[in-house]
Amino acid sequence: MPRPVPDTLTMLRQLIASPSISSTTPDWDQSNLSVIEHLHTWLEALGFQCEVMPVPGHPTKANLIATLGQGPGGLVLSGHTDTVPCDPELWSSDPFRVEERDQRLYGLGTCDMKGFLALAVEAASTYAEQPLKQPLILLATADEESSMCGARALVEAGRPLARAAVIGEPTSLRPIHMHKGMMMEAVRIQGRSGHSSDPSLGASALEAMHAVMSELITFRQELQSRYRNSDFRIDKPTLNLGCIHGGDNANRICGRCELEYDLRPLPGMSVESLRSAISERLAPLGPRFGVKLQTEALFPGIPPFGNSASSELVRLAEQLTGHRAEAVAFGTEAPFLQQLGMDTIVLGPGSIDQAHQPDEFLALDQIQPTLDLLRRMIERYCL
Repeated sequence: MPRPVPDTLTMLRQLIASPSISSTTPDWDQSNLSVIEHLHTWLEALGFQCEVMPVPGHPTKANLIATLGQGPGGLVLSGHTDTVPCDPELWSSDPFRVEERDQRLYGLGTCDMKGFLALAVEAASTYAEQPLKQPLILLATADEESSMCGARALVEAGRPLARAAVIGEPTSLRPIHMHKGMMMEAVRIQGRSGHSSDPSLGASALEAMHAVMSELITFRQELQSRYRNSDFRIDKPTLNLGCIHGGDNANRICGRCELEYDLRPLPGMSVESLRSAISERLAPLGPRFGVKLQTEALFPGIPPFGNSASSELVRLAEQLTGHRAEAVAFGTEAPFLQQLGMDTIVLGPGSIDQAHQPDEFLALDQIQPTLDLLRRMIERYCL
């Protein structure tokens, strides 16, 4: 009987050859629809019921929900279809063509995370002709690397629903049950410029921003004294003052200044509450310095993620991988799938050290262990 889908390497080559960069910079941003179409074609050939879900407000973006079997419960295997931007001149080979060398597969997205999508389809193909007691759902999302609008759209839609979800981000096949959240925020101050020889002629946005930075540093100290989690290598929330721009000449009072910073909350901390606390804390500085002060979220933020170390899925992943579940600092779509009520972990092939780097690769020795792991999870939750 002919094989209904291409082999794993062919699938990966086709996914890598379909550029799907997502970026907050419009000149870089691309559609993910060609990747969705490849996955749709393969999964439909395997008997999956496929729904392409347009992402509201993003006409060139979509999620794919592909379901094999019926009923409550089951397992979601989830991956994002987009990649970060790249600098082709820094690569040793074409980032949009899979090149095999040194027992590695090189290409943009091989480990983060089109490689997982190809392996999930391959693992699922084993069960295409078998009656499943609970459904197997393959989920492919849009824009994880930028806005996470795909995952947010799933929460708004209230689907998919299953008993457990595995997000195949590169973790070197070590289960991750916690990660920090991420906020990227801005403070914009409009003052009044004037001749520097007479301070009364203006209102310095730069001096007001100095007070803002002091408040943020004090706030960071307070957070770090209140919140700790020893499961993380850096066991406290962090706040980084990332970039500042203001003024135009030494002899002019600074009329405008902008600061951008990021904050990484621990599980149990609320993005919305932190944002509100910062706004309230900074608000009195506007009248104090005679300036207009505005706080702004650069994107909606990623909530922190935490799953119990004793959950069924975490224990199973530890048993199958031989590794204790860990905590990491980078963010994923896990908190959004968890909001849908699923027992969720992050677990996939490849190393995060290769992600977002020139010459990104997936080591060949990760492929068979990943397939074995996924098949055992499918058998546990779906057969």
